[in-house]
Amino acid sequence: MAWLAPGADLTDALGREPAECLTTPADPALARSVEIGRAAFRDPLLLGGQAARAGLSCESCHAGGRDNPRFRFPRLSGAPGTADVTSSLFSRVRGNAVFDPKPIPALAGPRTALKTTTEALPAFIRGLVVEEFDGAEPPAAVLTGLADYVAALDPAACPASREAPVTLAGHLSDARRALAAATTAPDPQTSARMIGAARAALFQIDERYQALPAETRALRAAAARLAALQAAARAGAPGRARDIDTWLMDSRRLERRLAARQAESLYAPARLSRLQPARP
Repeated sequence: MAWLAPGADLTDALGREPAECLTTPADPALARSVEIGRAAFRDPLLLGGQAARAGLSCESCHAGGRDNPRFRFPRLSGAPGTADVTSSLFSRVRGNAVFDPKPIPALAGPRTALKTTTEALPAFIRGLVVEEFDGAEPPAAVLTGLADYVAALDPAACPASREAPVTLAGHLSDARRALAAATTAPDPQTSARMIGAARAALFQIDERYQALPAETRALRAAAARLAALQAAARAGAPGRARDIDTWLMDSRRLERRLAARQAESLYAPARLSRLQPARP
């Protein structure tokens, strides 16, 4: 809500999102890499620094791999759908002390809009993470995955309906896909990043269940288990895949519990509409 333009329709801006324009590669190894990139794309901790503190991820600007005409971040945007990519707020390297926001490009579109080629995507994305946002150096598999994910975004893969509802099931699916990527990651640090991306997906749910204390406690208990799994992954502990499988099975029970009260959460359009500021 803090990022939206004044007067934005909350049921539209927070209740719907662009449908993802993703082509799943036929090659299994490439498909696994794309899933690693997809999870990292949605994780604010990839960018680090001020972006992570604000919950800002690649997906925040490039929703569904497209642009985001609703994006209007304080001190980063001018008109809705723009961002200052040389902002000193986020970068010590590329910050130029000049407020010059530009339209956010759609990634599922011509490569010319990104000023790079498919072959140069890894280096280009690294520059965005490390220099534009002061993020930590990503593991090599994460950087490769991000490049493979962006390369797999294609206008031809865009669903007929440009937008889809934001749902509990969608956010839980993001968490599960990230955890699946953790089990096939080529190294412990990438696996840990994927578990962190699953935790970020749970946070998206937590924000919408704040008025339901019992469900919030259940969510945070599930997140705490992921934090322990993430620490184990960093340490290269054995048994990680088995523990992730157990979490995934338990998540079905959590989903049923949350779904039973979804109408009382901020996934429900009626609840969102109650937050709409009155027009003067």
